Amino acid sequence: MEKEVLFENISKSVIEMEEDEVAELCKKSLEMNISAYETIKNGLIAGMDKVGRLYEEEEYFLPEVLICSDAMNEGLNILKPHLDRQIMDNPVKVVIGVVEGDTHDIGKNLVKVMMESSGFTVYDLGRDVPLEKFVAKAEEENTDIICMSTLMTTTMPGMKKVVDELKQKNIRDKYKVMIGGGPVSQKFADEIGADFYTVDATEAVKKVKELMN
Repeated sequence: MEKEVLFENISKSVIEMEEDEVAELCKKSLEMNISAYETIKNGLIAGMDKVGRLYEEEEYFLPEVLICSDAMNEGLNILKPHLDRQIMDNPVKVVIGVVEGDTHDIGKNLVKVMMESSGFTVYDLGRDVPLEKFVAKAEEENTDIICMSTLMTTTMPGMKKVVDELKQKNIRDKYKVMIGGGPVSQKFADEIGADFYTVDATEAVKKVKELMN
């Protein structure tokens, strides 16, 4: 099997949510002595990129995206032990969570899935996250980005508190702060001093890639 055909089949199997097929094809790529990094980039991530577009076009919804993500992870589990760390790009590191007082995490979960499928390292704090935890985790893991979401207007001020804490500790310049969620807007991002706002998961990944390039 040609390398390009194999990548295309892996990508297609991710889109079609075929976990077993993804696993078999990734094993095949190792038998063919194709580098794990190449297979991840041109097979698995290429597939999830298309899934992201299907989500954007409302052909796929969250359940489909999560099942596609499971299929991708099957492949990742097989390929990761064979990665040459020297070839891997320095992954963008992101700490993500839903701010304190809010338990709506579907949007946050989707952003996480899309970021991981793009090769980012994501530290997921979950939902209803105590505000001080964002900065503490970012410092502990030396991340590039702090990403916060909420679906409630009552918890939006928590985002400003996190930005203010970064300023108080004189580490604001170390991190890009990204916010998102139903009631949030670019205007609000500007008001609280966040770096950027994104309307959905696909946009979040695009913005991070632009920022880090």
